[in-house]
Amino acid sequence: MLIAGFPAGAWGTNCYLVAPAPGEECVIIDPGHQAAVGVEEALKKHRLKPVAVVLTHGHIDHVASVVPVCGAHDVPAWIHPEDRYMMSDPDKALGRSIGMPLMGELTVGEPDDVRELTNGTTLDLAGLEFTVAHAPGHTKGSVTFRMPESADIPSVFFSGDLLFAGSIGRTDLPGGSMPDMLESLARVCLPLDDSTVVLSGHGPQTTIGQERATNPYLRQVAAGQGTDMNTAPRRGM
Repeated sequence: MLIAGFPAGAWGTNCYLVAPAPGEECVIIDPGHQAAVGVEEALKKHRLKPVAVVLTHGHIDHVASVVPVCGAHDVPAWIHPEDRYMMSDPDKALGRSIGMPLMGELTVGEPDDVRELTNGTTLDLAGLEFTVAHAPGHTKGSVTFRMPESADIPSVFFSGDLLFAGSIGRTDLPGGSMPDMLESLARVCLPLDDSTVVLSGHGPQTTIGQERATNPYLRQVAAGQGTDMNTAPRRGM
């Protein structure tokens, strides 16, 4: 399997291209701010043909390049219905007042084909399986994508802004909720095998075992304790 990732734009949001192998169809995950050029470079380098864009949530740092990427390749975008409005109204998603510009060069809106994600379903795309888990906390419509273990690689978990190496996503923006975040960490992350590779929305890759042992939020959730919001810095837009 091929996973090509790169940090994009002002927020360093990780964009991923996933394919069975070079020269085959692929899925693009979270093409955010200024990601379109990087996507095209990765497609050319690995000779890939995109069939879909899938989104972990609707914040502009994860969706800013959805319209140009989907338009250039005539592919659908998948997003949870509770975050769909963010593609057209990113200011509302960030709690900004009307008239306060976010970033002047952004073109917001929906691509021509938008499809909605449902908790527990499996997307069969590009010959790959992605199991969707609704994981609110960072936003109401945050989701994760898990790929099963195969002969050559462990299970891969695209965590979006739910879980990072050493931290979790922020919960202080509209739609964020610390209780929801803790519930999602317990329900979605804790059951995963320690060998599961975590590819998050920001920062380096990690594993569930590493986070179970060292991440202060996941450790306290595993212990059944409440989590102090100041235990460690949180990330994401």
